[in-house]
Amino acid sequence: VLGERETPPFIQKPMKQWMLKITQYADRLLEDLDELDWPDSIKEMQRNWIGKSEGAQLAFAVDGLGADAEKLEVYTTRPDTLFGATYLVVAPEHPMIDALSAGGAQKDQVAEYVLAASRKSDLERTELSKEKTGVFTGSYAVHPLTGEKLPIWVADYVLGSYGTGSIMAVPAHDERDYEFAQAFDLPIVEVVQKPKDTEGVYSGGGKMMNSKCAAIDVDGLDNVQAGLKIIDYVNEKGVGYKKTNYKLRDWLFARQRYWGEPFPVVFPEDDPNTAVPIPESELPLVLPETDNFKPSGSGEGPLANCEDWVKTVDPRTGKPARRETNTMPQWAGSCWYYLRFIDPTNEDALIDGSLEKYWLPVDLYVGGAEHAVLHLLYARFWHKVLYDIGVVSTKEPFQRLVSQGMILGEVEYLAHVDADGAFVEGNKTSGLQTIKVPASDVTKKGDGFVLTANPKVKISARAHKMSKSRGNVVNPDDVVGEYGADSLRLYEMFMGPLRDTKIWQTKGVEGCYRFLARTHRLLDKVTDEKPDDEGLVALNKCIAKVTEETEQMRFNTAISAMMELTNACTKMDKVSRDILEPFSLLLSPYAPHLSEEMWERLGHSGSNSQTAWPVADESLLVQDTVDIGVQVNGKMRGTISVSLETSQDDAMAAALAQDSVKKFTEGVDIKKIIYVPGKILNIVAPPAKK
Repeated sequence: VLGERETPPFIQKPMKQWMLKITQYADRLLEDLDELDWPDSIKEMQRNWIGKSEGAQLAFAVDGLGADAEKLEVYTTRPDTLFGATYLVVAPEHPMIDALSAGGAQKDQVAEYVLAASRKSDLERTELSKEKTGVFTGSYAVHPLTGEKLPIWVADYVLGSYGTGSIMAVPAHDERDYEFAQAFDLPIVEVVQKPKDTEGVYSGGGKMMNSKCAAIDVDGLDNVQAGLKIIDYVNEKGVGYKKTNYKLRDWLFARQRYWGEPFPVVFPEDDPNTAVPIPESELPLVLPETDNFKPSGSGEGPLANCEDWVKTVDPRTGKPARRETNTMPQWAGSCWYYLRFIDPTNEDALIDGSLEKYWLPVDLYVGGAEHAVLHLLYARFWHKVLYDIGVVSTKEPFQRLVSQGMILGEVEYLAHVDADGAFVEGNKTSGLQTIKVPASDVTKKGDGFVLTANPKVKISARAHKMSKSRGNVVNPDDVVGEYGADSLRLYEMFMGPLRDTKIWQTKGVEGCYRFLARTHRLLDKVTDEKPDDEGLVALNKCIAKVTEETEQMRFNTAISAMMELTNACTKMDKVSRDILEPFSLLLSPYAPHLSEEMWERLGHSGSNSQTAWPVADESLLVQDTVDIGVQVNGKMRGTISVSLETSQDDAMAAALAQDSVKKFTEGVDIKKIIYVPGKILNIVAPPAKK
């Protein structure tokens, strides 16, 4: 009986599947990243996922199979280390596995190992910390340079789905190969000189050593030069060539489940390997109704149980045929949705060409980094296919990408207690129990936290991703019920920069609620009188700041600007309608409910979302005067109001007219004046005579 979270036993089998050849677009997917306004981290994730590498494809003859027999193909990014190859490893699913173990004493061992490996996932097999396992196949490969015989092993840390499904093992310069060699007592030969004081496996570059034979000598060469020379040699001898490889695999586009788009093809019974598309008049192909969603038992999906639906005819001949029983994955609909947003009711085409040219590419896509190597990569591939067949006119779907940060749960405060439950002072932690401490019992001290009742007790703080299992999920309905939807919305944008990871703090919602309440109370002192210059300057500064920061998605600083305007208006006896009306519009995307109420109370009908966004008066953004500090010998002694064009002489006259400055400069020779217009005035002088 399996537990709730236990995985049932499974076995991997080769199956015919629908694949999309995304690998044909690998270079374009890489090259076009440079044209996108995306975060560098996301672009780097896609580059690493595509995994373009330059190396060599090598052909190892298998000893005893004959000159015309199939060679064991190996791809390596380090052809310079070929002299360090001491054995080969093939994946358990490698197509030559039976030939390599046929007739040998190891045949049964190999078959047993291959069966065991088929019950493991790729993740389990490639876990770096797992103990290396493997079986000798009984066969040997011929080294293409030295002619030496290298044992061929089968091991599950090599995957049949990556590269050629076989590797040349260089244990001196690869960690996994080293661990395998250690486990099975295989030779280790260093061929690249380590830097001094380097211990363990060295995978870097350097001068070559132990790398010569009668045919070729690369000892003493730089490893890059050595690699090029070895590639030239194996190419000349017909046992290898330079090759570009990709980690990216073709995209498995089939699922053995009921829910999903059915493939609109049939397979004639007299030609079951030919897929015949159904006529466009029969599209869309609709899933049959059924109550049986269980697998068929034959390896096919649940649709195989729907015999009346599966049995059909070849549209070309009318002869018996069967429908495809696989369905498409969720990606079939999620890779091009943005196109239908533009033209959702078009029944004749995916999208109208004129609408596509007007709207695309998408100007801004906001999405988390977790989509980097799945949805965002697949959508780019899909879009490029549509571009190639003339459906869209742009090479890329999303011109600009912004990835929002995660909001973590509230901070947990932890302390250590002894067996009696008493708090433990100092740094001792071993053998102690950890308990949570209420935030109200914690005080910040320097860079850390302490127990308020006993500052000798150190408190640690941590925050985790919100999850039900941790019990730290914040229910938005509860927050809305207590503070209102505007407060929640505003706080989420005020927490910090959009792209940063942030920690939830309920007190922060309270602060936003108080700001909205203060703003709401401004309506109680509205007047039709025109605002004074100070009020107009404050308003236009706010308009300019909120407009700029909103466009740049710096929502937290836009909110700060609105808070400053509210504070300025709170100090006024009356607040002009000419200030509150544009202010309500600035609030609209941040606190829409309050914004609409303000708009209505100011005498307007209809939604303010239909009103043009306010534009700042540039003439009111230029300050006529600024207050700058006056220092004497580096110490602040006063302030003066000057224009940005005020000369040094005029600034000095204004400063020396102040008693607070005069008493430190009167009767002495001023040695130096440091004046930065609009910033600071510093007077250097000996102490004033008393």
